[in-house]
Amino acid sequence: MGQLSEYLGRATLDTMAEIIAILNQKGGVGKTTTAINLAAYLARLKQRVLVIDLDPQGNATSGLGLSKADLQHGTHDVLLGHQPLHLVVQPAVFDGQIFVLPTGQSLATAEIDLINVPGREHALARALNDYVAQYDYILIDCPPSLSLLTVNALTAATSLIIPVQSEYYALEGLTQLLEIVQQVRGGLNPDLELLGVLLTMFDARTTLSDQVKGNVAQYFGDKVFDTVVPRNVRLAEAPSHGKSIHDYDKWSKGARAYKALAKEVHKRSGGRSAHKA
Repeated sequence: MGQLSEYLGRATLDTMAEIIAILNQKGGVGKTTTAINLAAYLARLKQRVLVIDLDPQGNATSGLGLSKADLQHGTHDVLLGHQPLHLVVQPAVFDGQIFVLPTGQSLATAEIDLINVPGREHALARALNDYVAQYDYILIDCPPSLSLLTVNALTAATSLIIPVQSEYYALEGLTQLLEIVQQVRGGLNPDLELLGVLLTMFDARTTLSDQVKGNVAQYFGDKVFDTVVPRNVRLAEAPSHGKSIHDYDKWSKGARAYKALAKEVHKRSGGRSAHKA
């Protein structure tokens, strides 16, 4: 995995909000599930949360109860400077403490549209610049690719969460991801840090899950979250109802996991937000 020590340390940051990019270039590892449910439980810690949907699929948008078909403006317009962020952000349907920068299909063309924009890697950071003081946490749901959108997320973020599915090929591709992170730290965003690695879809009944957990711990040490997110049918069902797992089934194993994760994230970030829980 290379020398992780170059970017695993915590930096001293002046930004009021903790801006967390949730990233893994593999699809289906629980990025959007984590963004939605971490937001829900941070909100229950009395934190004001903005979720940025940076994935052209728009799953975080619909998972937070918004209709992609009804959007007049979205992330694409904000990145290109056509609309200021505060005019596009909407409240999540199920929680007044959670706000959403939604996205629709137009985000798929953003990489092409940004090609000739000066400082295109900083488009998201520029858009956020005047608004970070309004939130305690900003969670960026990244696309399942190492693209210009991903670089924008890493350039704007103060920290990074990597969800890793508890499966045989869990670590495949992480080397490339970490190389991109190191490159971003080397120039675009020297303050970027790894907040933690999150094991998802964990099945305690299988030897494989335990093996993956051991392998991840070997590479990342204490950067692995104590919380593991189990395989849970209720977690999979909640987005189709436009609800967080807390609102859908707060007694489920998935809900308990994300409640614990929110507390762990808040502790690791030093409670640096504007309104400490």
